[in-house]
Amino acid sequence: MLFFRRSRSVPCWLLLLGALVFSQWGLASHSVAPEPVKTIRLDAQELKWITEHPRVIVASLEYPLYLFKDEHGHWNGLNRDLLDRISAMTGLQFVHAESFSIDQMLGSLERGAADMSTTLSMNDERKAFLDFSYAFGGAGWVFVGRAGEPPVQSLHQLAKRVLVLPSRHALEALIRREYPAIELRSVKTSAEARAWVESGLAHATIENEIGAQLFPSGLLQAGHIVEGKWDPDYLAVRQGQPQLLSILNKALEAFPPAELRAIRQKWFNGITPTPVRTVGQRIAEWGCWGVVIAGLFGLLSLLWNRRLAALVQQRAQAEKSLSDQLAFQRALIDAMPDPIFVRDLQGRLIMCNKSYEERLSTRFDQMQGRQLIELDVLPKATAELLHTEFMAQLATRKSHFSERQLLFMNGLRDIYQWTVPFYSSDGQLRGLLGGWTDIDQRIRRA
Repeated sequence: MLFFRRSRSVPCWLLLLGALVFSQWGLASHSVAPEPVKTIRLDAQELKWITEHPRVIVASLEYPLYLFKDEHGHWNGLNRDLLDRISAMTGLQFVHAESFSIDQMLGSLERGAADMSTTLSMNDERKAFLDFSYAFGGAGWVFVGRAGEPPVQSLHQLAKRVLVLPSRHALEALIRREYPAIELRSVKTSAEARAWVESGLAHATIENEIGAQLFPSGLLQAGHIVEGKWDPDYLAVRQGQPQLLSILNKALEAFPPAELRAIRQKWFNGITPTPVRTVGQRIAEWGCWGVVIAGLFGLLSLLWNRRLAALVQQRAQAEKSLSDQLAFQRALIDAMPDPIFVRDLQGRLIMCNKSYEERLSTRFDQMQGRQLIELDVLPKATAELLHTEFMAQLATRKSHFSERQLLFMNGLRDIYQWTVPFYSSDGQLRGLLGGWTDIDQRIRRA
Protein backbone atom coordinates (compact mmCIF):
# COMPACT_ATOMS: atom_id res chain seq x y z
CA MET A 1 0.00 0.00 0.00
CA LEU A 2 2.87 2.35 0.80
CA PHE A 3 4.19 1.87 -2.76
CA PHE A 4 0.85 2.83 -4.35
CA ARG A 5 0.52 5.95 -2.16
CA ARG A 6 3.99 7.13 -3.18
CA SER A 7 3.48 6.26 -6.86
CA ARG A 8 0.65 8.81 -7.11
CA SER A 9 3.28 11.59 -7.24
CA VAL A 10 4.97 10.08 -10.32
CA PRO A 11 2.57 11.63 -12.92
CA CYS A 12 3.06 15.04 -11.30
CA TRP A 13 6.85 14.76 -11.53
CA LEU A 14 6.60 13.58 -15.15
CA LEU A 15 4.29 16.44 -16.09
CA LEU A 16 6.69 18.90 -14.46
CA LEU A 17 9.61 17.33 -16.35
CA GLY A 18 7.65 17.53 -19.58
CA ALA A 19 6.92 21.22 -19.00
CA LEU A 20 10.64 21.82 -18.40
CA VAL A 21 11.54 20.01 -21.64
CA PHE A 22 8.99 21.96 -23.73
CA SER A 23 10.20 25.24 -22.20
CA GLN A 24 13.78 24.33 -23.20
CA TRP A 25 12.61 23.66 -26.77
CA GLY A 26 10.70 26.93 -26.84
CA LEU A 27 13.70 28.92 -25.62
CA ALA A 28 15.98 27.16 -28.11
CA SER A 29 13.68 27.87 -31.05
CA HIS A 30 13.38 31.50 -29.99
CA SER A 31 17.15 31.90 -29.64
CA VAL A 32 17.88 30.89 -33.26
CA ALA A 33 15.25 33.14 -34.86
CA PRO A 34 16.88 35.20 -37.65
CA GLU A 35 17.75 38.78 -36.84
CA PRO A 36 16.27 41.52 -39.03
CA VAL A 37 18.56 43.01 -41.68
CA LYS A 38 19.87 46.40 -40.62
CA THR A 39 21.99 48.91 -42.48
CA ILE A 40 25.40 49.93 -41.17
CA ARG A 41 26.73 53.41 -40.57
CA LEU A 42 29.06 54.56 -43.38
CA ASP A 43 31.05 57.78 -43.59
CA ALA A 44 30.77 60.36 -46.37
CA GLN A 45 33.67 58.95 -48.42
CA GLU A 46 32.24 55.43 -48.30
CA LEU A 47 28.77 56.61 -49.32
CA LYS A 48 30.30 58.59 -52.18
CA TRP A 49 32.25 55.53 -53.30
CA ILE A 50 29.06 53.42 -53.38
CA THR A 51 27.33 56.11 -55.45
CA GLU A 52 30.20 56.14 -57.95
CA HIS A 53 30.67 52.33 -57.94
CA PRO A 54 27.25 50.75 -57.36
CA ARG A 55 28.26 47.48 -59.06
CA VAL A 56 31.19 45.49 -57.65
CA ILE A 57 32.66 42.88 -60.02
CA VAL A 58 33.41 39.63 -58.17
CA ALA A 59 35.90 37.25 -59.83
CA SER A 60 34.21 33.91 -59.15
CA LEU A 61 35.68 30.42 -59.48
CA GLU A 62 33.36 27.49 -58.80
CA TYR A 63 34.31 26.14 -55.36
CA PRO A 64 31.59 23.68 -54.29
CA LEU A 65 29.54 24.67 -51.24
CA TYR A 66 31.36 28.01 -51.03
CA LEU A 67 30.43 29.25 -54.53
CA PHE A 68 28.99 27.39 -57.51
CA LYS A 69 26.38 27.61 -60.28
CA ASP A 70 23.07 25.80 -59.77
CA GLU A 71 21.02 24.00 -62.40
CA HIS A 72 19.61 27.34 -63.63
CA GLY A 73 23.05 28.90 -64.06
CA HIS A 74 22.65 31.12 -60.97
CA TRP A 75 25.45 31.52 -58.45
CA ASN A 76 24.79 29.83 -55.13
CA GLY A 77 26.63 28.77 -51.99
CA LEU A 78 27.81 30.09 -48.63
CA ASN A 79 29.68 33.07 -50.11
CA ARG A 80 26.66 34.03 -52.24
CA ASP A 81 24.49 34.11 -49.08
CA LEU A 82 27.13 36.22 -47.36
CA LEU A 83 27.30 38.73 -50.24
CA ASP A 84 23.48 38.95 -50.39
CA ARG A 85 23.40 39.90 -46.71
CA ILE A 86 26.20 42.47 -47.16
CA SER A 87 24.31 43.89 -50.15
CA ALA A 88 21.20 44.37 -47.99
CA MET A 89 23.30 46.07 -45.29
CA THR A 90 25.28 48.42 -47.58
CA GLY A 91 23.43 48.86 -50.88
CA LEU A 92 26.31 47.42 -52.91
CA GLN A 93 25.39 45.24 -55.91
CA PHE A 94 27.73 42.28 -56.48
CA VAL A 95 28.09 41.00 -60.08
CA HIS A 96 29.87 37.69 -60.62
CA ALA A 97 32.45 37.31 -63.43
CA GLU A 98 33.23 33.62 -63.91
CA SER A 99 36.81 32.32 -63.90
CA PHE A 100 37.89 28.77 -64.73
CA SER A 101 41.17 28.52 -62.79
CA ILE A 102 42.99 30.20 -59.90
CA ASP A 103 45.51 31.64 -62.35
CA GLN A 104 42.78 33.21 -64.51
CA MET A 105 41.01 34.65 -61.46
CA LEU A 106 44.20 36.23 -60.11
CA GLY A 107 44.96 37.60 -63.57
CA SER A 108 41.58 39.36 -63.80
CA LEU A 109 42.22 41.01 -60.42
CA GLU A 110 45.75 42.05 -61.40
CA ARG A 111 44.46 43.62 -64.66
CA GLY A 112 41.64 45.45 -62.89
CA ALA A 113 38.95 43.47 -64.72
CA ALA A 114 37.45 42.53 -61.33
CA ASP A 115 37.20 44.30 -57.98
CA MET A 116 37.26 41.41 -55.50
CA SER A 117 36.98 37.68 -54.90
CA THR A 118 35.46 35.55 -52.13
CA THR A 119 37.46 32.30 -52.42
CA LEU A 120 41.12 33.36 -52.36
CA SER A 121 43.47 32.47 -49.51
CA MET A 122 46.11 34.94 -48.34
CA ASN A 123 49.81 34.61 -49.15
CA ASP A 124 52.75 36.96 -49.78
CA GLU A 125 52.33 36.94 -53.58
CA ARG A 126 48.69 37.93 -53.38
CA LYS A 127 49.25 40.61 -50.71
CA ALA A 128 51.34 42.46 -53.31
CA PHE A 129 48.19 43.43 -55.25
CA LEU A 130 45.28 42.47 -52.97
CA ASP A 131 43.94 43.65 -49.62
CA PHE A 132 42.14 41.16 -47.38
CA SER A 133 39.13 41.71 -45.15
CA TYR A 134 38.58 40.41 -41.65
CA ALA A 135 38.33 36.61 -41.54
CA PHE A 136 34.82 35.19 -41.18
CA GLY A 137 35.55 31.47 -40.89
CA GLY A 138 38.02 28.98 -42.22
CA ALA A 139 39.18 25.39 -42.53
CA GLY A 140 42.42 23.43 -42.57
CA TRP A 141 44.49 22.24 -45.52
CA VAL A 142 44.63 18.44 -45.84
CA PHE A 143 46.79 16.04 -47.83
CA VAL A 144 44.94 13.95 -50.45
CA GLY A 145 46.65 10.72 -51.48
CA ARG A 146 45.90 7.30 -52.91
CA ALA A 147 43.66 5.01 -50.87
CA GLY A 148 45.38 2.03 -49.27
CA GLU A 149 48.74 3.79 -48.90
CA PRO A 150 50.05 5.24 -45.61
CA PRO A 151 48.60 8.76 -45.30
CA VAL A 152 50.97 11.71 -45.60
CA GLN A 153 51.37 13.32 -42.18
CA SER A 154 53.69 16.24 -42.97
CA LEU A 155 55.39 18.09 -45.81
CA HIS A 156 58.74 16.63 -44.69
CA GLN A 157 57.49 13.17 -45.75
CA LEU A 158 57.13 14.40 -49.34
CA ALA A 159 60.88 15.01 -49.79
CA LYS A 160 61.97 13.58 -53.19
CA ARG A 161 58.33 12.81 -54.01
CA VAL A 162 55.94 14.53 -56.42
CA LEU A 163 53.38 16.94 -54.95
CA VAL A 164 50.92 18.32 -57.52
CA LEU A 165 49.02 21.60 -56.99
CA PRO A 166 46.82 23.86 -59.14
CA SER A 167 48.84 26.71 -60.64
CA ARG A 168 49.36 29.64 -58.20
CA HIS A 169 47.99 27.65 -55.26
CA ALA A 170 48.07 29.55 -51.95
CA LEU A 171 50.79 27.27 -50.54
CA GLU A 172 52.89 26.95 -53.71
CA ALA A 173 55.43 29.71 -52.99
CA LEU A 174 55.86 28.67 -49.35
CA ILE A 175 56.49 25.02 -50.28
CA ARG A 176 59.01 25.96 -52.99
CA ARG A 177 60.84 28.18 -50.50
CA GLU A 178 60.77 26.06 -47.33
CA TYR A 179 60.67 22.52 -48.79
CA PRO A 180 62.99 22.54 -51.84
CA ALA A 181 63.37 18.74 -51.70
CA ILE A 182 59.72 18.29 -52.73
CA GLU A 183 59.22 17.76 -56.48
CA LEU A 184 56.40 20.27 -56.99
CA ARG A 185 54.31 20.08 -60.18
CA SER A 186 51.67 22.61 -61.32
CA VAL A 187 48.50 21.83 -63.27
CA LYS A 188 45.50 23.91 -64.30
CA THR A 189 42.80 22.78 -61.83
CA SER A 190 42.22 20.80 -58.64
CA ALA A 191 40.41 18.13 -60.67
CA GLU A 192 43.52 17.58 -62.80
CA ALA A 193 45.66 17.43 -59.63
CA ARG A 194 43.42 14.68 -58.21
CA ALA A 195 43.68 12.80 -61.51
CA TRP A 196 47.48 12.89 -61.24
CA VAL A 197 47.30 11.35 -57.79
CA GLU A 198 44.79 8.70 -58.95
CA SER A 199 47.00 7.67 -61.86
CA GLY A 200 50.17 7.56 -59.75
CA LEU A 201 51.85 10.52 -61.49
CA ALA A 202 51.99 12.30 -58.12
CA HIS A 203 52.17 11.08 -54.53
CA ALA A 204 49.72 13.66 -53.10
CA THR A 205 47.95 16.97 -53.55
CA ILE A 206 46.63 19.50 -51.00
CA GLU A 207 43.03 20.71 -50.72
CA ASN A 208 40.79 22.61 -48.32
CA GLU A 209 39.39 20.04 -45.85
CA ILE A 210 35.79 20.91 -46.84
CA GLY A 211 36.46 20.39 -50.56
CA ALA A 212 38.48 17.22 -49.92
CA GLN A 213 35.39 15.50 -48.50
CA LEU A 214 33.14 16.47 -51.43
CA PHE A 215 34.97 14.36 -54.03
CA PRO A 216 35.08 10.78 -52.74
CA SER A 217 36.87 8.29 -54.96
CA GLY A 218 37.79 4.63 -54.69
CA LEU A 219 41.43 5.57 -55.31
CA LEU A 220 41.71 8.70 -53.15
CA GLN A 221 41.61 9.42 -49.43
CA ALA A 222 41.76 12.62 -47.40
CA GLY A 223 44.65 12.38 -44.96
CA HIS A 224 46.15 14.49 -42.18
CA ILE A 225 45.85 18.26 -41.84
CA VAL A 226 48.88 20.22 -43.04
CA GLU A 227 50.37 21.23 -39.69
CA GLY A 228 50.34 24.95 -38.95
CA LYS A 229 48.67 25.86 -42.28
CA TRP A 230 45.17 27.19 -41.59
CA ASP A 231 43.00 28.50 -44.46
CA PRO A 232 40.87 31.43 -43.17
CA ASP A 233 37.93 32.73 -45.21
CA TYR A 234 38.54 36.28 -46.48
CA LEU A 235 37.07 38.74 -48.96
CA ALA A 236 40.02 39.71 -51.20
CA VAL A 237 39.87 43.26 -52.65
CA ARG A 238 42.02 44.65 -55.44
CA GLN A 239 44.38 47.29 -54.01
CA GLY A 240 43.50 50.94 -54.58
CA GLN A 241 39.95 50.57 -53.19
CA PRO A 242 40.29 51.39 -49.46
CA GLN A 243 36.65 52.49 -49.24
CA LEU A 244 35.38 49.13 -50.52
CA LEU A 245 37.60 47.24 -48.06
CA SER A 246 36.36 49.47 -45.20
CA ILE A 247 32.70 48.91 -46.19
CA LEU A 248 33.17 45.13 -46.31
CA ASN A 249 34.93 45.09 -42.92
CA LYS A 250 32.17 47.14 -41.32
CA ALA A 251 29.57 44.75 -42.75
CA LEU A 252 31.46 41.72 -41.42
CA GLU A 253 31.75 43.34 -37.99
CA ALA A 254 27.99 43.98 -37.95
CA PHE A 255 27.12 40.49 -39.25
CA PRO A 256 25.16 38.65 -36.50
CA PRO A 257 27.33 35.72 -35.30
CA ALA A 258 24.27 33.48 -34.89
CA GLU A 259 23.25 34.07 -38.51
CA LEU A 260 26.79 33.40 -39.78
CA ARG A 261 26.79 30.11 -37.85
CA ALA A 262 23.39 29.25 -39.33
CA ILE A 263 24.62 29.92 -42.88
CA ARG A 264 27.71 27.75 -42.38
CA GLN A 265 25.57 24.97 -40.90
CA LYS A 266 23.19 25.24 -43.88
CA TRP A 267 25.98 24.51 -46.36
CA PHE A 268 28.38 22.39 -44.30
CA ASN A 269 25.85 20.21 -42.49
CA GLY A 270 27.23 16.65 -42.45
CA ILE A 271 30.79 17.87 -43.17
CA THR A 272 31.55 19.93 -40.08
CA PRO A 273 31.65 18.17 -36.69
CA THR A 274 28.28 17.54 -35.03
CA PRO A 275 27.63 20.02 -32.16
CA VAL A 276 27.75 18.62 -28.62
CA ARG A 277 24.32 18.06 -27.15
CA THR A 278 23.18 20.58 -24.53
CA VAL A 279 22.09 19.78 -20.97
CA GLY A 280 18.49 20.48 -21.97
CA GLN A 281 18.69 17.89 -24.74
CA ARG A 282 20.09 15.29 -22.33
CA ILE A 283 17.33 16.06 -19.82
CA ALA A 284 14.74 15.60 -22.57
CA GLU A 285 16.22 12.19 -23.43
CA TRP A 286 16.25 11.09 -19.78
CA GLY A 287 12.67 12.30 -19.48
CA CYS A 288 11.58 10.12 -22.40
CA TRP A 289 13.24 7.08 -20.82
CA GLY A 290 11.60 7.90 -17.52
CA VAL A 291 8.19 7.93 -19.19
CA VAL A 292 8.90 4.51 -20.76
CA ILE A 293 10.11 3.03 -17.47
CA ALA A 294 7.18 4.48 -15.50
CA GLY A 295 4.75 2.78 -17.87
CA LEU A 296 2.35 5.71 -18.20
CA PHE A 297 0.72 4.52 -21.39
CA GLY A 298 -0.95 7.81 -22.29
CA LEU A 299 2.31 9.81 -22.20
CA LEU A 300 4.18 6.91 -23.82
CA SER A 301 1.69 7.00 -26.70
CA LEU A 302 2.29 10.74 -27.16
CA LEU A 303 6.06 10.31 -27.19
CA TRP A 304 5.77 7.37 -29.56
CA ASN A 305 3.72 9.50 -31.97
CA ARG A 306 6.34 12.23 -31.73
CA ARG A 307 9.04 9.66 -32.45
CA LEU A 308 7.20 8.43 -35.52
CA ALA A 309 6.80 12.01 -36.72
CA ALA A 310 10.53 12.61 -36.21
CA LEU A 311 11.39 9.45 -38.20
CA VAL A 312 9.13 10.54 -41.04
CA GLN A 313 10.74 13.97 -41.02
CA GLN A 314 14.25 12.48 -40.97
CA ARG A 315 13.43 10.23 -43.91
CA ALA A 316 11.98 13.17 -45.82
CA GLN A 317 15.10 15.22 -45.05
CA ALA A 318 17.36 12.35 -46.15
CA GLU A 319 15.46 12.01 -49.43
CA LYS A 320 15.62 15.76 -49.98
CA SER A 321 19.35 15.78 -49.18
CA LEU A 322 19.96 13.00 -51.71
CA SER A 323 17.83 14.79 -54.30
CA ASP A 324 19.68 18.05 -53.66
CA GLN A 325 23.04 16.27 -53.98
CA LEU A 326 22.06 14.71 -57.31
CA ALA A 327 20.68 18.04 -58.56
CA PHE A 328 23.90 19.76 -57.47
CA GLN A 329 26.07 17.20 -59.27
CA ARG A 330 23.93 17.50 -62.41
CA ALA A 331 24.04 21.32 -62.26
CA LEU A 332 27.79 21.25 -61.68
CA ILE A 333 28.53 19.13 -64.74
CA ASP A 334 26.05 21.05 -66.95
CA ALA A 335 27.57 24.36 -65.82
CA MET A 336 30.99 23.40 -67.17
CA PRO A 337 31.62 25.11 -70.52
CA ASP A 338 33.66 22.25 -71.98
CA PRO A 339 32.15 18.95 -73.21
CA ILE A 340 32.25 16.14 -70.61
CA PHE A 341 31.16 12.51 -70.93
CA VAL A 342 31.10 9.28 -68.92
CA ARG A 343 31.39 5.85 -70.60
CA ASP A 344 31.13 2.32 -69.21
CA LEU A 345 33.54 -0.59 -69.63
CA GLN A 346 32.22 -1.30 -73.16
CA GLY A 347 32.54 2.33 -74.24
CA ARG A 348 28.78 2.99 -74.02
CA LEU A 349 27.69 6.51 -73.04
CA ILE A 350 26.34 6.77 -69.46
CA MET A 351 26.21 10.54 -68.98
CA CYS A 352 27.19 13.80 -70.68
CA ASN A 353 26.69 17.52 -70.13
CA LYS A 354 24.86 20.10 -72.24
CA SER A 355 28.06 21.25 -73.90
CA TYR A 356 28.75 17.70 -75.16
CA GLU A 357 25.29 17.58 -76.77
CA GLU A 358 25.77 21.00 -78.36
CA ARG A 359 29.24 20.24 -79.78
CA LEU A 360 28.00 17.00 -81.40
CA SER A 361 24.63 18.54 -82.46
CA THR A 362 22.54 15.81 -80.90
CA ARG A 363 20.69 14.89 -77.67
CA PHE A 364 21.65 12.60 -74.82
CA ASP A 365 18.61 10.36 -75.26
CA GLN A 366 19.80 9.58 -78.80
CA MET A 367 23.28 8.60 -77.60
CA GLN A 368 22.59 6.95 -74.25
CA GLY A 369 23.87 3.38 -73.98
CA ARG A 370 25.57 3.47 -77.39
CA GLN A 371 29.19 3.45 -78.54
CA LEU A 372 30.70 6.15 -80.74
CA ILE A 373 31.00 3.70 -83.63
CA GLU A 374 27.22 3.12 -83.47
CA LEU A 375 26.42 6.81 -83.96
CA ASP A 376 26.69 9.35 -86.79
CA VAL A 377 27.81 12.29 -84.62
CA LEU A 378 31.46 12.09 -85.76
CA PRO A 379 33.17 11.06 -88.99
CA LYS A 380 33.53 7.29 -89.11
CA ALA A 381 37.34 7.35 -88.95
CA THR A 382 37.29 9.67 -85.92
CA ALA A 383 34.68 7.57 -84.11
CA GLU A 384 36.65 4.34 -84.70
CA LEU A 385 39.90 6.00 -83.57
CA LEU A 386 38.40 7.33 -80.32
CA HIS A 387 36.57 4.09 -79.52
CA THR A 388 39.79 2.11 -80.00
CA GLU A 389 41.65 4.53 -77.72
CA PHE A 390 38.92 4.29 -75.05
CA MET A 391 39.05 0.50 -74.97
CA ALA A 392 42.86 0.51 -74.85
CA GLN A 393 42.81 3.01 -71.99
CA LEU A 394 40.34 0.86 -70.05
CA ALA A 395 42.74 -2.03 -70.44
CA THR A 396 45.77 -0.03 -69.17
CA ARG A 397 43.81 2.05 -66.59
CA LYS A 398 45.98 5.10 -67.26
CA SER A 399 44.86 8.72 -67.41
CA HIS A 400 45.43 10.57 -70.67
CA PHE A 401 45.97 14.33 -71.28
CA SER A 402 47.01 15.61 -74.71
CA GLU A 403 46.72 18.38 -77.29
CA ARG A 404 45.72 17.00 -80.70
CA GLN A 405 43.79 17.59 -83.89
CA LEU A 406 40.53 15.74 -84.50
CA LEU A 407 38.16 15.79 -87.45
CA PHE A 408 34.59 16.70 -86.43
CA MET A 409 31.52 16.96 -88.66
CA ASN A 410 32.14 20.69 -89.06
CA GLY A 411 35.85 20.40 -89.77
CA LEU A 412 39.26 19.89 -88.21
CA ARG A 413 39.76 21.25 -84.67
CA ASP A 414 42.71 21.72 -82.33
CA ILE A 415 41.65 20.43 -78.90
CA TYR A 416 43.04 19.65 -75.46
CA GLN A 417 41.62 16.18 -74.65
CA TRP A 418 41.59 14.37 -71.31
CA THR A 419 40.23 11.01 -70.19
CA VAL A 420 40.64 9.35 -66.78
CA PRO A 421 39.41 5.98 -65.47
CA PHE A 422 36.91 6.10 -62.59
CA TYR A 423 36.23 3.51 -59.93
CA SER A 424 33.46 2.42 -57.56
CA SER A 425 33.75 2.85 -53.78
CA ASP A 426 35.21 -0.67 -53.51
CA GLY A 427 37.96 0.11 -56.04
CA GLN A 428 36.41 -1.65 -59.07
CA LEU A 429 36.97 -0.05 -62.49
CA ARG A 430 33.63 1.31 -63.76
CA GLY A 431 34.51 3.21 -66.93
CA LEU A 432 36.00 6.44 -68.30
CA LEU A 433 35.39 10.13 -67.50
CA GLY A 434 36.58 12.50 -70.18
CA GLY A 435 36.15 15.66 -72.20
CA TRP A 436 37.96 18.21 -74.29
CA THR A 437 38.57 21.94 -74.66
CA ASP A 438 38.70 23.77 -78.00
CA ILE A 439 42.12 25.42 -77.85
CA ASP A 440 40.96 28.42 -79.91
CA GLN A 441 38.07 29.05 -77.50
CA ARG A 442 40.34 28.60 -74.50
CA ILE A 443 42.69 31.24 -75.89
CA ARG A 444 39.76 33.63 -76.44
CA ARG A 445 38.52 33.10 -72.86
CA ALA A 446 41.98 33.73 -71.48
